[in-house]
Amino acid sequence: MGRGHDHRPDTLRHERPLRWALALTLAFLVVEVVGALLSGSLALLSDAAHMASDSFALLVALLAVRLARRPPDTHRTYGYARAEALGALANGCLLFLVAGGIFWEAVQRFLAPEPVATGTMLAVAVAGLVVNLIAMRLLQAGAGENLNMRGAYLEVMADLLGSVAVILGALVIRFTGLVWVDPLLAVLLALWVLPRTWHLLSEAVHLLLEGAPRGIAVQEVREAMLAEPGVVSIHDLHLWSLSSRQPMLSAHVDVRRDVDADALRRRLARLVRERFGIGHSTIQMEAERGGGGGESADCGHVPHDESGPRHHHRH
Repeated sequence: MGRGHDHRPDTLRHERPLRWALALTLAFLVVEVVGALLSGSLALLSDAAHMASDSFALLVALLAVRLARRPPDTHRTYGYARAEALGALANGCLLFLVAGGIFWEAVQRFLAPEPVATGTMLAVAVAGLVVNLIAMRLLQAGAGENLNMRGAYLEVMADLLGSVAVILGALVIRFTGLVWVDPLLAVLLALWVLPRTWHLLSEAVHLLLEGAPRGIAVQEVREAMLAEPGVVSIHDLHLWSLSSRQPMLSAHVDVRRDVDADALRRRLARLVRERFGIGHSTIQMEAERGGGGGESADCGHVPHDESGPRHHHRH
């Protein structure tokens, strides 16, 4: 763990909005449970369950953000950046469970509709909508930068839509008496959330399986490096990510014997950083292979902005 190679993601700015969003959802959860009990509204109680899942999701996201900020140690030399993907995976699974619960609850309501006090139901749902709008506003910036934050954002968005569904259901029931509208809206909500949940889960799994960073074509990187004068061939080229915003690269490069291998390595590191946004690269230079298999050239580290930590190569 050399100096100048801190691979912790910049998550400090995400922690404060998460704390505020968590405090808001926990406070309103109590209000919603009381309102559901007073009104006898199953819809409100269901929305309270969604709010409880939101609170859990935000807590997971907050813990993941704090964990990801911990420095590397002798057991985890890359640090805890993968906590982002683990938090997103947990939240994605939770969203699937909530969607399944919505479907189940909707079936029960279709089979056995129950009268509700629509006045209390409407008032609490409107208050929930306001809380969710504030929470979404707090999390919006981080959702575009961090996979874990995106999971928390989706949780809050799903609950916001749940509040809208409860409001619409309360108004329709109040003026028409059509109680089946409420479970229908719940089903539509679940169908809206599921594709986004699947995308979140696939992104988290892709990251944990060390898939190539999204938006970076491995073949394009290979061709750009091969085009650099002095490069003969490239093998063991690997691209992966520690987190959604930390792409990494490692490669073995065969170079001509009359080329300054150290200068070429620096040019290649600068190329992948400036063209592909890969700030951490480990490039091992090897003299051009003859019939006997080539000898390794000097492989000393380049500075932090041009090279990253050594990584094991998969063969």
